[in-house]
Amino acid sequence: MKSLVCSWRHSRLLWLVTLWLGVIFLAGFFHMNVNITSSYRVWRFSTKHLRPSYPQTNVMFLKTHKTASSTVMNILFRFAEKHNLTLALPAGQNHDLGYPHRFMAQFVEGFKTMGQSYNIMCNHMRFNLPEVRKVMPNTTTYFSIMRNPISLMESSYAYYSFFTPAFRRSKDVNEFLASPWTYYNMSEYRNNVHARNNMWYDFGYDNNAMDTEDYVQHVLVEIEQAFQLMLLTDYFDESMVLLKETLGWELDDVVYFKLNSRSQDTIKSMTPESKEKVKEWCSLDWKLYQHFNRTFWRRIQEIIGLEKLDQEVNLLRMRQKELMELCLLDPMPIDKTKIKNKKLKPFQSGRANILGYNLKEDMANETLRTCLRLITPELQYMSYLYARQFPEKNGKSTAFSLWRR
Repeated sequence: MKSLVCSWRHSRLLWLVTLWLGVIFLAGFFHMNVNITSSYRVWRFSTKHLRPSYPQTNVMFLKTHKTASSTVMNILFRFAEKHNLTLALPAGQNHDLGYPHRFMAQFVEGFKTMGQSYNIMCNHMRFNLPEVRKVMPNTTTYFSIMRNPISLMESSYAYYSFFTPAFRRSKDVNEFLASPWTYYNMSEYRNNVHARNNMWYDFGYDNNAMDTEDYVQHVLVEIEQAFQLMLLTDYFDESMVLLKETLGWELDDVVYFKLNSRSQDTIKSMTPESKEKVKEWCSLDWKLYQHFNRTFWRRIQEIIGLEKLDQEVNLLRMRQKELMELCLLDPMPIDKTKIKNKKLKPFQSGRANILGYNLKEDMANETLRTCLRLITPELQYMSYLYARQFPEKNGKSTAFSLWRR
């Protein structure tokens, strides 16, 4: 009997030891698993913003209005030409992708036969993600650019003063902002999109919507989910550095000459009251800008850091200065009346006096091509690329042959 009890106790002891070792093993396993998962999450967080090992060639840029987006478009056009990429260009004689209507895939030239074989999309549109996804590959990087709504309002007023009914009825931007509902008519919805919350509209949302916290937060989340990168006009050089690092491009890919800029005499001084009124009248745009201003600087910290950012911005400006000295007859953009080659005269709009450039003479052919690409206005450049991509179709009305010179 005693031997049986001892045997039972021994067996029970072995069972308890085995159970305990099993618990320790499982605990260690789960602890290890948690650590692995935790390490994996840290790894994902720390590497998801690393510079790509090769240049990203599938890019969708939402070209917002009066945000220096024409300069960004020039950068994308040059990159597309350099790498022989396919552009999602407006069909026929159109110069935008259906704006102010919501974008549809059929607005892209050749979509019915080409499908998702485009690399770069960057013309004006009113954003419509499901339709854009029909055109652009799944690996596409989406980005856009925003501007402080105060300076945006002043610029929009000058540029669209003859086209926007709310602006046309008022004497100047200060008079308009003193009493916007006097001039703004809701029934003229699409004709007045530049007069109120224009960025909100460009992103595909109702620019006359009620400004409620839940609605604004919902829209901000949707935009963050759709776009991997948001640039700021007010920090343009910093934005170009961020774009370069995000897409894995080179310095010369993002160097630029300012395009579609205005002469100083057409820039209207805004009163302090007008500036404050913009925040109320365009409250959706104001909240949009405030939010992405914060995320912009967080992104800078994650990808570059402020110290390296300063270095990269200096390199960009040095290269810009080198190219300006190489290419330009004048050190600054010049009045439209002084542009010698009329094929390089930018489109003029409203009360704005849009400036351009003169190139130096007797440049070598390759240098000439490089310089031409940097200064060519968007309509002329788009027309050239359209003719190049669709030689069998009738060219757009502004097509020209400077590159064949």
